[in-house]
Amino acid sequence: MNKYFDNASTSYPKPPQVAEAVAGYINGCGGTYGRAAYGRVYDATSMVERCRDGVAAFLGVANAGNIAFTPNATTAINTIIRGMNLRGGTVLVSPMEHNAVMRPLYHLEQRGDIKIAYLPSHSDGRVDTEALSSVATEDVRLVCCVHQSNVNGVIQPVAELCRWAGKIPVLVDATQSAGYIPVEGDLWGAAAIAFTGHKGLYGPTGTGGFYVRDYSMAEPLVRGGTGSNSESFEMPNDMPDLFEAGTPNMVGLAGLNAALVNHPQWNVTDHQWIAFIEKLRAITGIKVYCANNMQFQGRVVSFTHDKHLPSEIAFNLFSSFGIEVRQGLHCAPLAHRTLGSFPSGTVRIAISAYHTADDLNALLKAIELLVGDNQGIGQ
Repeated sequence: MNKYFDNASTSYPKPPQVAEAVAGYINGCGGTYGRAAYGRVYDATSMVERCRDGVAAFLGVANAGNIAFTPNATTAINTIIRGMNLRGGTVLVSPMEHNAVMRPLYHLEQRGDIKIAYLPSHSDGRVDTEALSSVATEDVRLVCCVHQSNVNGVIQPVAELCRWAGKIPVLVDATQSAGYIPVEGDLWGAAAIAFTGHKGLYGPTGTGGFYVRDYSMAEPLVRGGTGSNSESFEMPNDMPDLFEAGTPNMVGLAGLNAALVNHPQWNVTDHQWIAFIEKLRAITGIKVYCANNMQFQGRVVSFTHDKHLPSEIAFNLFSSFGIEVRQGLHCAPLAHRTLGSFPSGTVRIAISAYHTADDLNALLKAIELLVGDNQGIGQ
């Protein structure tokens, strides 16, 4: 049984080719990116550009050159938010945003630079597109929307949101969606998309980045050496060098490139996943946090119990069965306030391509044994 159900934190296991590529780079290549003309550097640089092309395919964008790599999605989001001219304006956010978005915005709001306002939503946190027509946009400088919630797995109507926003740039946080569900950046018309490499793309930690449709929308967060335009103290004014100061995480990108090429396919079908959620919902005392409409449900779901805290359930799932889940607020207090699960949070289940229907059934049995009427925690 695959007992790891915390793939919304980081995916595990990875495709075996990821470790092979990491070791291969360290032992057989070792070259840096774009900073010399000998073969080792050429091979390393070519690998990074293949990785960039691979990410573009998963983000649904044609212009891979407008993708910049960063250490993680949080750095990517901060680069866009802190690099834009938002002063004196309003930033609209969905009610399911992660702290990777909310903390930099809150900092700007506390400093008096911006105001934060919230998009209308349904009870599951999904943006209510029919209510968007009543939202004032005169001073809105940016719209932020997480594509898939890391708390209840609800998938946001990003295409409709981008159409409504028109010329207002939309920053899409695809941290929980890229590689797990389709991302269609060009079709959406998103101004920017942030991604991480270590979740649905199945790459190593320390990899991530963003796509921008127009790179003049933001200033770089970090400045330094790029291997290009070295005669000038100014940053190069082109992509991706404008946003890629310093030596990149070559080891991580080697692993990410291998993960993209060897990306696994889902074993659990949509029907099996929905059936699992319904069976979880049927357990006495459990409240499930998911999309109101299963058509908009990702492969993440949360639950609480009316007698046992999420921390109790998670601890006992691991101590009794070796099952690993996430408990608490999942770095998304805004989402929990929206769903009514603040401050204790939830138990979160996040599956990957390496799970099967049998794994889900075993998890259900373990939960039933822990919280069922005749068994349970502490008995």
